[in-house]
Amino acid sequence: MMKLILIRHAKSSWNTPVQDHDRPLSKKGINDAHIVSDKLAENLPKTSIIWTSTAKRARETAVIFAQNFLIPLESLIQKPELYTFEPAELEKIIKSCENAHSNLILFGHNDAITKFVNKFGDLSIENVPTSGVVEINFDTDQWSKISKGKVVQTIFPRDLQV
Repeated sequence: MMKLILIRHAKSSWNTPVQDHDRPLSKKGINDAHIVSDKLAENLPKTSIIWTSTAKRARETAVIFAQNFLIPLESLIQKPELYTFEPAELEKIIKSCENAHSNLILFGHNDAITKFVNKFGDLSIENVPTSGVVEINFDTDQWSKISKGKVVQTIFPRDLQV
């Protein structure tokens, strides 16, 4: 079985005039990332490979999650090709994962994440929100052969607000 945990980057700040790739997280984004990562940590696989887009907001989100998971930051693998909004590109990247890694945690962007989830998951999700997590299990031992999987968990910040 292959387990994929897709995490959309946390809410970014539009207050700084920078290129899209360089936008940092907002205070709300930082807060949401901590809340969601604390919840996800309760059911985290023992070993995982962690990929992140090189966009600043995705990297910052990945760092918050890794710190809350007590995972060394050196374990984060930055992949420039994850800076994509296209579901076909995201699918291609995920299917390229080495089969030795049965658990993949991926930090990326919409529309790619929502459309990927709706193609490969067994539930329809209108929009994976910022800091949103969708975990899908695939009944295969090869990433290149993933097809319809089972959504086993979703964690969205709005569901955790007190």
